[in-house]
Amino acid sequence: MGLTLLAAGTSIPDTIVSVMVAREGKGDMAMSNIVGSNVFDMLCLGLPWFIKTAFVNPSSPVVVNSTGLVFTTCSLLVSILILFIATYINGWKLDRKLGAACLIIYIVFATLSILYELGIIGNNPIRSCGV
Repeated sequence: MGLTLLAAGTSIPDTIVSVMVAREGKGDMAMSNIVGSNVFDMLCLGLPWFIKTAFVNPSSPVVVNSTGLVFTTCSLLVSILILFIATYINGWKLDRKLGAACLIIYIVFATLSILYELGIIGNNPIRSCGV
């Protein structure tokens, strides 16, 4: 729950700023803000685990009960690459067509991540929190 609120708390202001600068005709600034926000979110998710293993209890690893973490991280990196390719094909212009493409990419990413985490796709059975 905390990671979801952290991601939403950092992404919503970045989205608003990206929309504002895109309306001013600065599409390159909006794109760099979008990609920078995604990279920041991915890097900051590992910070609590680093602090736990480096300073709090260096002798024990942090157990992460997520079977889809590697899949989700790789999917995020692929979605950033697809975003750059789609923007390049669109002539580095942000318009409704690119916005629709980005929305579709996000829906596909979120759907695949949820299905993988739930064990519906892939070879990962669903595990409970205590196991």
